[in-house]
Amino acid sequence: MTKPTKEVRVLAFDFGASSGRAILGLFRDGKICLQEVHRFANEPVSVGGTVYWDVLRQFHEIRQGLTLAQQAGGFSSVGIDTWGVDFGLLGQGDALLENPVHYRDMRTKGLVEESFQTLSREKQYGITGIQFMELNTLYQLLALKKYRPHILAQAQTLLFMPDLFAFMLTGKKTTEFSIATTSQLVDINRGDWSRELLEAFGLPKRLLCDIVPSGTVLGDILPDICADSGIPAPVPVISVCGHDTQSAITAVPCSQEDFVFLSSGTWSLFGTELQTPIVNETSLALNITNEGGCGGATGFLKNIIGLWLIQESRRQFAREGMDYSYAELEALALEAEPLSRFIDPDAPEFVPHGNIPQRVRDFCARTGQNVPQSVGEVMRCIYESLAMKYRYTFESLCRCTGKDYPAIHVIGGGVKDTFLCQLTANACERQVFAGPIEATVLGNIAVQLLSMGVLPDIAAARACVANSVSPVVYNPQDTVQWENAYGRFLGCLES
Repeated sequence: MTKPTKEVRVLAFDFGASSGRAILGLFRDGKICLQEVHRFANEPVSVGGTVYWDVLRQFHEIRQGLTLAQQAGGFSSVGIDTWGVDFGLLGQGDALLENPVHYRDMRTKGLVEESFQTLSREKQYGITGIQFMELNTLYQLLALKKYRPHILAQAQTLLFMPDLFAFMLTGKKTTEFSIATTSQLVDINRGDWSRELLEAFGLPKRLLCDIVPSGTVLGDILPDICADSGIPAPVPVISVCGHDTQSAITAVPCSQEDFVFLSSGTWSLFGTELQTPIVNETSLALNITNEGGCGGATGFLKNIIGLWLIQESRRQFAREGMDYSYAELEALALEAEPLSRFIDPDAPEFVPHGNIPQRVRDFCARTGQNVPQSVGEVMRCIYESLAMKYRYTFESLCRCTGKDYPAIHVIGGGVKDTFLCQLTANACERQVFAGPIEATVLGNIAVQLLSMGVLPDIAAARACVANSVSPVVYNPQDTVQWENAYGRFLGCLES
């Protein structure tokens, strides 16, 4: 591995479900050290029944992050990642037409099934290889066409959120590969926008920018922003893997070519990395997605609702006057009877904000199970159902790839949830290697280092991450009990 004689410093902006961070990556002697210089809220804003990104506030926080990072010693480049699918629309003079709409908005409800009247499920999946989810960009655009056609008529450019922030910094408009593929608008085999799909749905091609590979140098931060932030010389913005999941996959600390990862956060992304997509009847039936990644690789994965169920439950308990910490919720779950009841975490009623504990109780009642009463029983049900869904997804991946995997690499914020990590090992009957927590940021930083030639290839990037963190190992326990309960969980999926 390359070992520079002096430290290389890059700046990563990472936008998560509730907060954003500006983090300096300090690379030296084959290791990356992280220094958080700015953290800020990233909460959606509901106005008139629509849920929006607070985009101008977030750009203000980016500029604050630039200033603080410069004061902390400076940096050689900048990269930005967010979750996928969401976008802003620019009109005449590159003015933002409205605040970007948040994926948890309900405007797309029912549009997946409605879209099959225009282009069949099999045809859409055959072109894009993307999991069907109402939040996908395709259905957001169909909602605009159906409900707010005047906005679509005025729009001249569509920019996904990391590309929109990069445009605000540089004035340059492009679309990075990984974030583009989340849209369900890309021909996954050609790596470019699908003209057939756009024409079938009457969506204007003019909106879409050229797709560029991950690691492309977009352009320098604008002079006025540099001056305002105290940056003495031009600094480039690099189009890292703008989709946070693909940034996280880049940072899986594994030397084997074949590995399975679980990117655990508000969403759980369970999958593997392939050199070519898998698009066939089995992957369609299982609704598994093929997303573009670093170096043109394919992230073959399933989106599963993740820690959202725990986070939103905690918020509901607080609204009811019970302000539990996450540690307290875990302790209450440990006290409850194990493997007594299950939900399907991906049932549609668990997606929106609201009273998740009551929805858990309603699901159990509807499926003829014992209804959880106490806080601990609700939480135990959520924890164990997530672990069971991971097993179901793991088996689906093995079936599609024709491979088996000896271990699961858990990365992201869910690494801190030791209870869920142990349950995942139990349910899947595999060793779990948990870490790094900051996989998305490390992947963002790694792509910047790759782009600058500091690291030679992705294998070196992953070796660097492995050299920088120490994963925690969880061995399977109580596997007979979990095996006996798995059939009851599958019954919940079929109901």
